Amino acid sequence: MLRRTFAAVLTGAALSISVLSAPSAGAAEMLATTLTYDDSQAAEFKADVAAGVNVWNTNVTNVRLVKATPGQRVNIRIVADNGWPRATLGPVRPNGTVTVWYGRQAVQQGYNKTRIASHELGHSLGLPDVKPGPCSSLMSGSTGGVSCANVNPNAQEKARVQQLYAGTAAQSADAGKVLAEIG
Repeated sequence: MLRRTFAAVLTGAALSISVLSAPSAGAAEMLATTLTYDDSQAAEFKADVAAGVNVWNTNVTNVRLVKATPGQRVNIRIVADNGWPRATLGPVRPNGTVTVWYGRQAVQQGYNKTRIASHELGHSLGLPDVKPGPCSSLMSGSTGGVSCANVNPNAQEKARVQQLYAGTAAQSADAGKVLAEIG
């Protein structure tokens, strides 16, 4: 009898240990770097910015973009203007701030609005332009062509952002530069 009770206790303890050591889906999200964005100056492009944020949040796991609440520190400021889209090159960190200028000029020329948002947010996350580049590369930007509707990063672009937010990567030497698209 004592032997069975002891075995049951050991089995229960082993099960408890294995349950405690298994990572949950929520635990993976807690390990992600959270960056906040402010779209209050994005004017008519707020829905496009939200779609671009969703692209990154569904394609990478080491960083999460979350809309800032009033009074919360903002990491990525999004401003609509009449120029060409451009952004400060990241990777932005939780204690840093970058700006995305969502330029109307590209929209007027017919470029995909969600692709513009995803591409410029990619700069904030540390990705430089890839020019010239195919439509399959989000960071090819305008060289993908006006008809390009690909809003998603390719495998290399996703991997680079995952690496940049893995907590061990060094900051890019070009971080902080404003990258302007050339039509």
